[in-house]
Amino acid sequence: MATGVKSKVEVPELVEKRRKQIIKAAISLFGKRGYHVTTIRDVAIRAKVSIGLIYQYVEDKEDVLFLALCEVLDSYIREIPVALAELRDPMARFHAAVKAYCEVIDQNVDATVLAYRETKSLRRERRNLIKQKEIETNKLIAACIEDCIAAGLFERIDVELFTYQIVLFCHAWALKAWRFGAMMTVDDYVARGIGLMLNPVVTARGKRDYDRLVASQAARAGASGRLRAAAAIRAKRAAD
Repeated sequence: MATGVKSKVEVPELVEKRRKQIIKAAISLFGKRGYHVTTIRDVAIRAKVSIGLIYQYVEDKEDVLFLALCEVLDSYIREIPVALAELRDPMARFHAAVKAYCEVIDQNVDATVLAYRETKSLRRERRNLIKQKEIETNKLIAACIEDCIAAGLFERIDVELFTYQIVLFCHAWALKAWRFGAMMTVDDYVARGIGLMLNPVVTARGKRDYDRLVASQAARAGASGRLRAAAAIRAKRAAD
């Protein structure tokens, strides 16, 4: 992750390890107490390290906030291509991209909320870098939408607006976690949300493709559930 944040330690593996430790503690505290109220001393106590050690890896508290926000955005850029790697069908790729985006958010709820609250606390050049990383992520989603349009699965829609509709839908899993988290799993959220978003844009052919995709996934999920149940029965018999 090339961020321009200076470190006095020159061992990349150690820098990555320590910064992750610091970022994890900071995100928790920034979310609960607020960025401006939280001190580096607070972060050090939560991370179970010394203040001096933190200053070996960052120069100030803004560095910590910047690293935290970059890590979430870089996670999208890492995980979405991995989710798409083995897929060729445009509808399956679109679905996988949205699902991967939501799964990254599900694993980083506090950091996602923090990005909405505190990006404004960064200096201008860092805010611009955060915006650029967001655009890079959006391009991954937009490419999947464009492929669906080219394949005749989506109508000719405004790709930019539809991309942001998806992005905001994904972010809402974190921003409204108090509501959605109590009602459904992240997989349910993705399935229900995609179903709603596709209604105005999908063609008749696209609808058939999407229905087949949903049916195939349901069949795989059912088979996986049966295998888990059978394994549990075998384990219980062996224990008895």
